[in-house]
Amino acid sequence: MIRSTFAGFTTAQLGMAASQRALDVTGQNITNINTPGYTRQRLDIVSLNTQKGDYYNSKSNIKVGFGVEMTGISQLRDPFLDAQYRSQISKLGTSDAHAAGFELLTPIFDEATLSGVRDAFISLTSALNTLSTPAGIANDENDAMVRSKMQILLNLFRENSVRLEDVRDNVQTGFATTDVADLNQLLDNIANLNVSIKNSQILGNPALELQDQRNSLLDELGSYLPIDVKYKDQEIGPNQYVEVLNVTFTDTDGVKRSLISDSRAAQFDAIINDKSARLILADAKGGTTDVTDVLGSGTLKGTLDLINKSGDFDGTDFRGIGYYEKALDSLVATFAEEFNKMNIPLDDKGNPKNLVDADGNPVEVKDADGNFIYLQERDTNGNLVFDTTDPNNPKPVYYKDAITGDPVYDYALFQKKDDSLPFSASNIKIADGWTNGTYKITASNNYVVTDQETGSTANENVLNMIKLLEKDIAFKVPVTDAKGGQRDVRFFTGNFHDCFANLEATLGIDYKAENTMLTNQISVLNQTSNSRDGVSGVQLDEEGMNLLHYNQSYTAAARLMTTLDEALDVLINRTGVVGR
Repeated sequence: MIRSTFAGFTTAQLGMAASQRALDVTGQNITNINTPGYTRQRLDIVSLNTQKGDYYNSKSNIKVGFGVEMTGISQLRDPFLDAQYRSQISKLGTSDAHAAGFELLTPIFDEATLSGVRDAFISLTSALNTLSTPAGIANDENDAMVRSKMQILLNLFRENSVRLEDVRDNVQTGFATTDVADLNQLLDNIANLNVSIKNSQILGNPALELQDQRNSLLDELGSYLPIDVKYKDQEIGPNQYVEVLNVTFTDTDGVKRSLISDSRAAQFDAIINDKSARLILADAKGGTTDVTDVLGSGTLKGTLDLINKSGDFDGTDFRGIGYYEKALDSLVATFAEEFNKMNIPLDDKGNPKNLVDADGNPVEVKDADGNFIYLQERDTNGNLVFDTTDPNNPKPVYYKDAITGDPVYDYALFQKKDDSLPFSASNIKIADGWTNGTYKITASNNYVVTDQETGSTANENVLNMIKLLEKDIAFKVPVTDAKGGQRDVRFFTGNFHDCFANLEATLGIDYKAENTMLTNQISVLNQTSNSRDGVSGVQLDEEGMNLLHYNQSYTAAARLMTTLDEALDVLINRTGVVGR
């Protein structure tokens, strides 16, 4: 028995329908060629072979199919390229956050075109030179001029400190209120899309456009932290499946953390302290953990690096805001301490002594509480010395006059705004005694007399202050190690002027290095994106060829139907009439 001729009409009709639907899909692709995140679609077809199809075989046992079957519409995506893209965008997120932070810091230390700290040091040197002459030291206006230049310098230090604090506040606030908040909303949106996609698939709709939205959100999620995306089919009925999405990230300890589990989404919480930030994860499985120090890459890591890390000062691999805060404070503290030591009067044996007024009476300086301010002893490491005979009540040990045994008054040029805190760019001021005229810069702090008649010491103390501005000093930052031990980390050796310039240069090097890395990562990301677009993106030339191809196949199927119609016409209307 031969196959029914009428079956050919079904084959032709299925071919026409498949070609028409393929044209519809091609039109959908062309229409969305400029739609961000759109993934190229294709019609999935298979050769139709109905049950017991062998019944319609010819005697020669040549099998003939029954046309084409449309099984659905799918997206053209490469999971490997998706994973590669999201991995690269996570690395890019780290460098982008670093570079953005350095861009905020650059104006603070960039004095290439603006008058600032370095010019203030030059002006101070000039004022001290004027004061160092015999005529200069005799004129109180010159002392006031030096004090004015010192005040300008302190104002600049304080301004830089305030600007550093503003950068820190802005970064910390943005991290908590923008980055983490946006991330949590992103996770919720992905979980909600999972529900919508699953519901659509249950109704027989592949929900490809919703999947495009989800893929775009997954790409965005990958910029925050490194993610791993997994899909699995969940059976909801006989031969009926829906897609389930799970998203995790693996921390630097190798532990997988669940971010998305089907319809459940993780949430992050930022805890902001004075000089630090912590990131807490409540994962999609119900666990809670601190992930601050285990993020491998991403915007979150980059921002936390800026907030928390201080490079050599805390043994980390990145010089964040803390590095420049501590380095600037060290510069200011060293400046104050060294100049204060310069203004200590010494006796002929080199021991500290009290200054006296014109009547020979000791000049007494009192603090805000009315207590005399004395010069406290320091050990070889520069630390204040305390008498710990009574451990519960340690008492300061003061320098004493070598002859009288009286404590030596402290004629500091600078003092702290808050005595409970160390010198810093924000915790320094001109000493009250110098401001109110109780005392001035000591012209000479020893008995080396160059002019016996006048008792002049050639103002060598002021000259030493000038030399101090050009002297090489080891600038250090005290740090506490993991075991609670104290040590100093030296970050620069040179004069005050060059120390500040070194901060500018270090920031410039960091910024340039991060921008170079950022540029390279953008290039790699673009290459990966182009590779992915080559698979998933709409190519106009290719779609144009598809239009031509499917139009021709539709025409051919229609021609097949016409040919079958003609054959049936002969069979039905002309059979048996030959020769009549």
